[in-house]
Amino acid sequence: MITVAGFNTAIDYLFTVDALVPGTVQRAAQAEPYPGGKGLHVAQTVAALGERVQLVGLVDAAHRNLVARRMAGRGVLFHGIEIEQPLRSCIAVRERDGRVTEILGPGPQITLAEREELLRAWWRCAEESTLLVLSGSLPRGFDADIYAWMVRHAADRPCLVDASGDALRHAAGSGAFLLKPNRDEAAELAGRPVRTPQDAAAVARALHAQGIVLPVVTLGAEGAVGFDGRDAWHASVALERSVNAVGSGDCLLAGLAVALKRGEPLAQALQLGVACGGANAMDEETGYVRRERVDALLGEVSLRRLDA
Repeated sequence: MITVAGFNTAIDYLFTVDALVPGTVQRAAQAEPYPGGKGLHVAQTVAALGERVQLVGLVDAAHRNLVARRMAGRGVLFHGIEIEQPLRSCIAVRERDGRVTEILGPGPQITLAEREELLRAWWRCAEESTLLVLSGSLPRGFDADIYAWMVRHAADRPCLVDASGDALRHAAGSGAFLLKPNRDEAAELAGRPVRTPQDAAAVARALHAQGIVLPVVTLGAEGAVGFDGRDAWHASVALERSVNAVGSGDCLLAGLAVALKRGEPLAQALQLGVACGGANAMDEETGYVRRERVDALLGEVSLRRLDA
């Protein structure tokens, strides 16, 4: 079993316009609300790849049925902790040329009791699991070091962490099994630009020296770079088309989690992860893959060892 902490559940809306013109009134195709959040994306992608997975996250009374139905339909066991405040809303506006503008809501302010209930649910689920994923932003009410604290108290269960800002900085020193910053986050950690796969490999090596067993830096359309303690690997795939790349990093993390749970080395885990990220980008839905598309892309992923 893989357990995902996706604490900051969101309700997502995707609007499509010819071209986004700030300061004007524009009409878009109708947008239906659907459950989102990085952890939720990871969990439903893990399930699509055929692994048992459970998700711990927030829910409100207005959206409990919506989230529960979607997760049940996707094969995810959802442990939703109901809160008084509404879930955060996120808007993605996609233009005809493929450019996407995201507006991410700040999320609810949770109470001490809600926070403690969420953590209790997490630990109950963690005890049943062989691999743990901590993914996404934190609701207001959590300290930035909570992911690092969870990693240190996970006993011998490998933790894969995808965070940003202060939460990422704390996680970088936590000894997590895997840490997955994107290009911009890696540059912030390193204090220098990450322009090339070689730059990403240098950051990955530095994170490994800090105690991260398998650091992975994602590079958007250029794939991902990881370091396994001996070799740095770069995996990438050329796509015929990209429809909606939002959530591709979450799907990539899900692929890494599934491969590592199955005992694959980092190089092969990167291949599955990149295939998942590419499969998401080729579909209109955010943060979800179809297994047949992943299988088709897997053989197209290029893997190369990077020189030190």
